[in-house]
Amino acid sequence: MECCLWTTAGTLLLASLVLSSRTARSEEDRDSLWDAWGSWSECSRTCGGGASYSLRRCLSSKTCEGRNIRYRTCSNVDCPPEAGDFRAQQCSAHNDVKYQGQLYEWLPISNDPDNPCSLKCQARGTALVVELAPKVLDGTRCYTESLDMCISGLCQIVGCDHQLGSVVKEDNCGVCNGDGSTCRLVRGHYKSQLSASKLDDTVVAIPYGSRQVRLVLKGPDHLYLETKTLQGMKSENSLSTTGSFLVENSSIDFQKFPDKEILRISGPLTADFTIKIHYAGAADSSVQFIFYQPIIHRWRETDFFPCSASCGGGYQLTSSECFDLRSNRVVADQYCHYYPENIKPKPKLQECNLDPCPA
Repeated sequence: MECCLWTTAGTLLLASLVLSSRTARSEEDRDSLWDAWGSWSECSRTCGGGASYSLRRCLSSKTCEGRNIRYRTCSNVDCPPEAGDFRAQQCSAHNDVKYQGQLYEWLPISNDPDNPCSLKCQARGTALVVELAPKVLDGTRCYTESLDMCISGLCQIVGCDHQLGSVVKEDNCGVCNGDGSTCRLVRGHYKSQLSASKLDDTVVAIPYGSRQVRLVLKGPDHLYLETKTLQGMKSENSLSTTGSFLVENSSIDFQKFPDKEILRISGPLTADFTIKIHYAGAADSSVQFIFYQPIIHRWRETDFFPCSASCGGGYQLTSSECFDLRSNRVVADQYCHYYPENIKPKPKLQECNLDPCPA
């Protein structure tokens, strides 16, 4: 009985090996019908994420299986602020071309749910929207809040690792494929307390590097901003109308309603922001806020201290120091104790200088 079982298992193993060999050979035969892949083309963009392609030629008189073109991302570095939006550049390229006998200044239409990879533009000051090209240039973002890019007129998935087809995403802290341990969620509630001696009050201080900021004010009062850069430059910014604004290179989305104001900043903040409230009426106002704050002070383990003995066996310990990730320097321990997520590493102990001492 055991002999029969081993014979059956051996037969199955042999059949599996033969099938695997045939599959491998058929894949080799299929690939042998193609010429080698050519060199990669020049990148479609010099910054901001573009696309490059490589071609291969079918060597068979029959139809080759597979594709003759492949793509990869390139120039995955941020463009300088003065470069402007890539889709807007493509729209403005038509400014000196007459449309129906008239010149227009064209502005981009972004985030089209039906066809995000067509070049739709709107004539400034009018309701005229025109598809000026069926396909945007390769490397154009499909949507403003995504890394997905248009290639040959189709929207291709791009992960935060800038690889085509990758589904890797950033965590709430902005770390690609991170675990959310480098920041902390901060949420709170503020209620105004009218005082005859002051006209405004601080709602919350939001530090440099924070992300996904959202504040909602309910009541008659108004929000405004104070900023301080790492270089110490200070400024104030009043928020009086609905719209999108650029403050210290941080894009701010503000909505103003008769009895409510909403402030959003996707971040990361490029300065320290202080959100304040300006009293405007006798009634109380309340503000709810939420954001992700980077943990910029973290414990760092030191090297081992010198050995307690020069010979005959001694011991040495490590310690921990509080490190400021922003300034790259050691600071007082109290800064690390501020974050409950920070757990101070326990000292490590090891023996050293075990050689016997000379007589």
